[in-house]
Amino acid sequence: MKVPWNLMKYLPLAQRVLSRGRLPAILIAVARKRSSGGGWLKSLGEDLSLSQALCVAWWKGEYRAISKPALVAVVAGLLYFLSPMDAVPDWIPGLGFIDDLAVLSWVMRKWSTELQAFRRWKEAQPKEVQASLERAPAPDEPMAAPTDARGDR
Repeated sequence: MKVPWNLMKYLPLAQRVLSRGRLPAILIAVARKRSSGGGWLKSLGEDLSLSQALCVAWWKGEYRAISKPALVAVVAGLLYFLSPMDAVPDWIPGLGFIDDLAVLSWVMRKWSTELQAFRRWKEAQPKEVQASLERAPAPDEPMAAPTDARGDR
């Protein structure tokens, strides 16, 4: 499945966000945009929620069973959502988020196996863990140390 042309420039940006530890700032910005978006974001809601929760769990070191390309694609999708001047500018009423929906849908389809595995993992967690995944880390919160294959730090 070919990467949408309008997402291509966000993939290297997503890699830089991850390598420079800027993921919390992106998650905070996504949360702000979602909360100010009103009803027109309902169609993006579930995909955005899952993407955000995955990124939070990854940052906190609670879930690392995702490939690097899938994580980069999820972060790129969130960056695309944040950009007000993408293929269809967000300020165009009724149309501005159609391209955001298309990009997030592509990410969800392309990486469906890994995202479904995360969804199952998340649903198996206690309610307090699930709730913690809905909150973006603080901008200065350090990323959890990577774990090895056995889960040891």
